[in-house]
Amino acid sequence: MFKITTIPGDGIGQEVMKPTLEILETTNANFDFIPQEAGKECYKKYGTNLPQETINSCKESDSTLFGAVTSIPQQKSAIVTLRKELNLYINQRPIKSYTNPEINFTIIRENSEGLYSHMEEDNGEETIAIRKITHKASERICDYAFRYAEKIGKKTVTAAHKANVLPITDGVFKTAFYKIANQYPNIIPNDYYIDAMAMYLITKPSQFDVIVTTNLFGDILSDEGGGLLGSLGLIPSANIGNDNGLFEPVHGSAPDIAGKNKANPIAMILSSCLMLEFLNMEKEAQNIQNTIEEIIREGKIKTPDMGGTQNTQEMCDEIIKKL
Repeated sequence: MFKITTIPGDGIGQEVMKPTLEILETTNANFDFIPQEAGKECYKKYGTNLPQETINSCKESDSTLFGAVTSIPQQKSAIVTLRKELNLYINQRPIKSYTNPEINFTIIRENSEGLYSHMEEDNGEETIAIRKITHKASERICDYAFRYAEKIGKKTVTAAHKANVLPITDGVFKTAFYKIANQYPNIIPNDYYIDAMAMYLITKPSQFDVIVTTNLFGDILSDEGGGLLGSLGLIPSANIGNDNGLFEPVHGSAPDIAGKNKANPIAMILSSCLMLEFLNMEKEAQNIQNTIEEIIREGKIKTPDMGGTQNTQEMCDEIIKKL
C-alpha cells in the first residue's frame, strides 16, 4: 500500500483533486489517501497556511499530491516551505503539445535556492532580496538534467542563465553546467541567456529537449510553456528529492473560476502520472497519459480554457470511460 498525502488547498485546487483521485482509483494500486490542509482557508482556521501536522504527514508518506493555494501577505509560501522541508531540490515540468510535435521539452528547475530562498530585508531606506546560488546545488541539478535526458533518450541539454549581468551567481551555475556536461559525452550541451531563451521558446521550440535553470527563471519559463500550449491547465509538475516527492499542477488557485466546475483537471491528473512514475508504476502512468492524449487529439471534450464548454467532472468522466 502507498501512503499518499493529499492537499487540495484553495480555489480550483479542491475541484481538480477530486477527479484526480477518482482516476487513480482505477489503477491496480492500493492507495491510502491522507487528506491534509494548507493555504488561505487553512490560515483562516488555524492562523497558519501550513500546519505542522501537514508537514509531518508529507514526510511520513510515500508521496504528496498538492492542488493549489492562494498566497497570503506576510506568510511564507506553503509550497516553497514544503519543498524545503522535504528537501525536494528538483522541479520537473514537461511541456508537451499533443497537437504540435515541435513542442516537446522538459524544464528542470533548481528548487532549493535562488531568489526563492526567503532571504529579504527592509531597513526603511531600501529593500533587498538575496539570490543564493551554490556550487553544490548547481552541480546537483545539472547532473539530474543530464541523467534525465539520457534516461528518456534525448540528445541535448540547454542551460538558461544571465551570467553576463550576474557573473558571480550565474557564473557559478554556468560553470557547474559545463563541468557536469563533460561527464555525459553523448549529450550535447548548450546555453542561452534567459531573455534569448524566452524568445527561442516561442520562435524555435523544436530545438529544445531538456532545459535546466535556476529557480526563478525556471518558474517563468514554465508559464511561458503554458502559453505555448494555450493553457496552464495542461502542465504538470514534479518536485523530487532523494527520499520523497510532491506533485502539483503549474496553475494557481484561480479564485475567479473557483466553485464553477470550469477548471481543467488535466494538469493535476498528469501530475499524478508523474507521481506514478516516481512510485515505479510507469505502465499505469503511461495508460492515463495515452488516454488524455487521445481525448485532446479528438477534440470533442474540452474545458473552457481549451476552447470548449465541458466542465471539470465531464472531462474526468471521459477519461475514466476511456480507461
